Amino acid sequence: MADAKYKIQEEELIRGDISGYLNRHETKDLLRILTCGSVDDGKSTLIGRLLYDSHMIYEDQLEKITKDSKVYGTTTEDFDPALLTDGLKAEREQGITIDVAYRYFSTDKRKFIIADCPGHEQYTRNMATGASTCNLATILIDARYGVITQTKRHCFICSLLGIKHVVVAVNKMDLVEWSEEIYDKIVKDYNAFVARLGFSDIHFIPMSALKGDNVVEHSENLAWYDGPTFLHHLENVNISSDRNLIDMRLPVQYVLRPNLNFRGFCGTMASGVIRVGDTVASLPSRRQSKIKAIYGPDGELDQAFAPQAITVTLEDEIDVSRGNMLVPVNNLPHIGNEFEAMVVWMHEGAARAGKSYLIKHTSSMVPGVLSSIRYKVDVNSMKRDKNAEDAAESIRSLELNEIGRCHITLHRPIAFDAYEKNRTTGAFIIVDRLTNVTVGAGMIVDRVVSRPGHAKSPVSQNIVKSDSLVSAEDRKKLLGQSGATVWLTGLSGSGKSTIAQQLEKELIAQGHLCYVLDGDNVRHGLNRDLGFSMVDRKENIRRIAEVAALMNDAGVIVITAFISPYLSDRAEAREVIGDESFVEVFVDTPIEVCEQRDPKGLYKKARAGEIQQFTGISDPYEAPQDAELTLQTENLAPEAAAESIVADLRSRGIIG
Repeated sequence: MADAKYKIQEEELIRGDISGYLNRHETKDLLRILTCGSVDDGKSTLIGRLLYDSHMIYEDQLEKITKDSKVYGTTTEDFDPALLTDGLKAEREQGITIDVAYRYFSTDKRKFIIADCPGHEQYTRNMATGASTCNLATILIDARYGVITQTKRHCFICSLLGIKHVVVAVNKMDLVEWSEEIYDKIVKDYNAFVARLGFSDIHFIPMSALKGDNVVEHSENLAWYDGPTFLHHLENVNISSDRNLIDMRLPVQYVLRPNLNFRGFCGTMASGVIRVGDTVASLPSRRQSKIKAIYGPDGELDQAFAPQAITVTLEDEIDVSRGNMLVPVNNLPHIGNEFEAMVVWMHEGAARAGKSYLIKHTSSMVPGVLSSIRYKVDVNSMKRDKNAEDAAESIRSLELNEIGRCHITLHRPIAFDAYEKNRTTGAFIIVDRLTNVTVGAGMIVDRVVSRPGHAKSPVSQNIVKSDSLVSAEDRKKLLGQSGATVWLTGLSGSGKSTIAQQLEKELIAQGHLCYVLDGDNVRHGLNRDLGFSMVDRKENIRRIAEVAALMNDAGVIVITAFISPYLSDRAEAREVIGDESFVEVFVDTPIEVCEQRDPKGLYKKARAGEIQQFTGISDPYEAPQDAELTLQTENLAPEAAAESIVADLRSRGIIG
């Protein structure tokens, strides 16, 4: 009834106000949907049934599908919904999906683009391509077989590609006599498996795609299910929070110069919001200016947001070219020529470690080298290649449809984010330099965690690491403790040094050997040659980690007090020191409180522009995601904070 009323309203709009009709559709929200699952789980059938029951098929198209169903149909019905999406001749002959098929339709609430992806393992690259732009994944499970290997494989790829919303369609319930017990078991099995993945929103819907039960209308055969139908959920799932409106990123695609009086920078907003008057930096040069004006397709704007295509002008004549990126001065992405990424290989010619490729990232094309392949991932079991972990040097290639974690080195720096944070600035494609064919796609997981061969290939040659005749157990018996590093991280003024000193005092009072490595003290000696650029900060943390690891070997508890603003630098420190000896403590203090304290007057100088690249003001601070201990020091005394750390060390068996 509602559908009929909606169609009448649309027909009246088309006849009387075509502009109003078009505007009504333009303002609708767009949901991109991926359908995936094993072969014959019913992906194409579900899409066909959804289009058919929601009256989104033209009469001549329906007539043709009805005729084709007699020739290619895989069901006993006169109408095979799968033929609406399986358009290739090979697909119809085999009754399977090979390539990604896209279908568009809309309801009175939303517009939809559905990507029907193949289920075969050899089409992993096709599935990854379809998933890369989707907001929601529909995982089909055949109720007769439950959660199988293909289900896990597709869920892993969806998680890898950053899809947060999942609908688990338990299909073919008619073939298990609409059993609630079977459905409940599938839900339990799926939840147990998916706990390790990063999905934030999972819904389960029992259905029969072939017969239309719970696709558009509720089914009497599934009276025990009181949730929404498939279409109802698609119309109402909230995806507004998925858009990154915090980190403004504008990759420059074109410099517009129609006359001597106008110089604009064109691009599609990757994320965030940009406003007239905002102070921005052009990366990688870091030259700053303010937004003078913003232009959209219909004229001048006060502000713009992702994914709008815009042109901006700046108040100052700074050098900005295609491939550069405009960003806020107090929210910078990573800038560098090295990063690590999960790479999906998409070409018959294998990826070779050490080979040179072109890396297409946002609007820039940069030559680069696939420096190393750290490990491969078995997409069926989600486990790392064991041979890779034991002997990383032996991994020399990625074959077609394989996924691996790779270290990429570029010929010049670019600005990028982690893919989990920004799906546009964290993604790239790999292009063969000779054929210009796209051979792979990557998702940046971090900056450099460890340089290829870092621990195995020092600059100095003919050196051999010597082993001590004193074991770690001997030192533990002597000192009554295990060597460990308490890594305090937080903004300047959060209280790291104060807590570190109090912790040292408390541990010494209890008879434990410990030592504080403070940021300023270390820069007076060991790291006096380093500044505060991203590269120097990285080297500062690396040296500290190496010193801490040596002291831990001696059985000493090391307490560090460093801002260490970047996740990847702390991850590298953890790798150097060892996960079992690394205790990350996040000193979580709001920046407003840190500025009020400002014991060294640094925030005041940074606000005045006297200090560049100051963390929290002109440089980002990446808070820990899974620190061993978090201390909220706004209302926590240093003594209480130190006692919490001592208790944590005791619970880990580091001290007695």
